[in-house]
Amino acid sequence: MSTRHILLGLLAGGPSHGYDLKRRHDERFPQARPLAYGQVYTTLQRLVRDGFAEIEGTDSDGGPERTTYHSTAEGARELAEWAGRIAPPAPFVTNEIFAKVVVSILSGGDPATYLRKQRAAHMERMRELTAVKTAAGADLATVLSADYALNHLDADLRWMTTTAARLTTLTAEVDSA
Repeated sequence: MSTRHILLGLLAGGPSHGYDLKRRHDERFPQARPLAYGQVYTTLQRLVRDGFAEIEGTDSDGGPERTTYHSTAEGARELAEWAGRIAPPAPFVTNEIFAKVVVSILSGGDPATYLRKQRAAHMERMRELTAVKTAAGADLATVLSADYALNHLDADLRWMTTTAARLTTLTAEVDSA
């Protein structure tokens, strides 16, 4: 996910300060990794440097000084271009689970046990996400985000089942290479 574009999207709703942007990000993207304040402010500085945002002003309102930012016309164009660009399917799939299965075979480990434990961890995460999406008052963004994660976890589970069924052949191939 592009933090700069997400922040530009949040700024499209009107001027905001970093604290508010971080809070709104974490609310709007509940299943994403929460943004660190340092990441928000570093990204805002880059947006200003690149002409996509400007500082509107600063105020303290009785507390710490806060800088308010707004998107520029160039920032709005950049956001529209990014939002309309099709995300290409990744040409390479990084699969840590597969890597661990192969390394387990190479090192004399027990890939079947690893896959069983990984499956249990995935199932637990799926139960957590199902509880999140079925909780009373869950908004649609939360439900859709949980559904996205659940579908990816389900694909991993199907892959683990297939791989577990083929471990004998995979082990022979890895050992012979």
